[in-house]
Amino acid sequence: MSERVLLEMRQIDKRFPGVHALDHVDFKVRAGEIHALMGENGAGKSTLMKVLTGLYAKDSGEILLDGKPVSFHSPLESQRAGVSTIYQEINLIPYLSVAENIFLGRQPLNRTGIDWRAMEARAGKILAEMGVDVDVTQELRRCGTAIQQMIAIARAIFSDARLVVMDEPTSSLDEKETAVLFQQMRRLKEQGLAIIFISHRLDEIFEICDTVTILKDGKLVEERPVERLTKLELVSKMIGRDASDVLRRKNGGYDAAGKRTVLEARNVANEVKLRGINVTVRAGEVVGLAGLLGSGRTEFARVAFGQDGDYTGELEINGQPVRFKSPRGAIDRGLAYCAEDRKVEGIFPHMSVRENMTIAILPKISRFGILNAKKQDEIVERYIRSLNIKTPGAGQQIHNLSGGNQQKVLLARWLCMEPDLIILDEPTRGIDVGAKSEIESLIQEIAGRGIGVLLISSELEELVRNCHRVVVIRDGRNVGDLEGGSISEENIMERIAQGAAKEEGHENG
Repeated sequence: MSERVLLEMRQIDKRFPGVHALDHVDFKVRAGEIHALMGENGAGKSTLMKVLTGLYAKDSGEILLDGKPVSFHSPLESQRAGVSTIYQEINLIPYLSVAENIFLGRQPLNRTGIDWRAMEARAGKILAEMGVDVDVTQELRRCGTAIQQMIAIARAIFSDARLVVMDEPTSSLDEKETAVLFQQMRRLKEQGLAIIFISHRLDEIFEICDTVTILKDGKLVEERPVERLTKLELVSKMIGRDASDVLRRKNGGYDAAGKRTVLEARNVANEVKLRGINVTVRAGEVVGLAGLLGSGRTEFARVAFGQDGDYTGELEINGQPVRFKSPRGAIDRGLAYCAEDRKVEGIFPHMSVRENMTIAILPKISRFGILNAKKQDEIVERYIRSLNIKTPGAGQQIHNLSGGNQQKVLLARWLCMEPDLIILDEPTRGIDVGAKSEIESLIQEIAGRGIGVLLISSELEELVRNCHRVVVIRDGRNVGDLEGGSISEENIMERIAQGAAKEEGHENG
């Protein structure tokens, strides 16, 4: 790592009505450094990066890039100066090809216009170096979320950038794809490029970053080399209190005696991903569903919730055989489902907290088509208090809330229904460590009410902390079932690896 400071932001101040978002923050990044920017949601991380890239104008302060004062008025200006950004929400153009998205705005030209052959050949080479096997001529929308994220990363890091801002770049990636990304980051670091890395996954910070800057409530808390921090110290500084309770394992034992089985899935298969999955969840039990990206976790959840009726095998809810034709049927039988992408499949962004929370129970709190507004408000206020949802009021549009509070509203929506089983698909994705702790505590509370929980998570630590039992799947099949003290990251990964070896042996045989 060079001692040359590539980026220096001095005394950056930014206010919004009623909010002091950045309070004279200092931030510097050296050439050839991977620098973590950490803090809870609302700490000021995104605002600081938006000031850097020209999306927001700073109220005061100074920005130096390679020692020269700069003041960008748009993201395009910052990009032309060598500052490239990868956002958590993929901001590519779905109806253009993969190659066009990688080279958008800087396509290679020949005498007649765009040199399509050269562009596609170069795009293919770039993605091959990243371990991504995809037809670069196909429309981006035909690629899965993880592939789209890798394409966004390729666009950013192969754009002659001097500084790359990565905002939750691994949120849609599995371990293998994350390893490929980290390999590329290390290569760029060796070339002298600087990287600002924002992630809520603490293990990633300690694996890939050199330095960490911590913000809280718009103020600089500390800058320190990562090697001189423990995970406990980092989280404590982020949340402003001792984090021992946040990082410890929360769940106790589970006594299955006399508990009814709320979900029984036997040999569930389809033509897409599933090749015979078996899952059992009992009342008050938290069952984790572990596996790599593409293993069939979400596909199973969609089958169980009636979003995919084209399957073979058997499903029972509370001991009764079912075959749902739609989510409505699943809801009527006591199932709830918080989908992985809350922004696309969960929230109604321009509706209020009140409307988002109660939309599923409107028939229950209406008579002759007339809504009982008093009852609606009572329910909403009760859950805002009990789930500690931070919002100025029930009438606030939900898109103005942090990710953690949006997730709490979604949980409240389903708890209003008093379900027997709730399926949580990546419930803490993109949520800061403080809010994550609150969501995980809510999971334990939900189970304590006698509700069965099927928890899907890419973060093995999360499964270890919260689950009474973990079902491990690979390539649409069960490869392991861990319980109690045998639940560990090592054991989960070992089952996945053993499943791969068995599959390979089966194919070779």
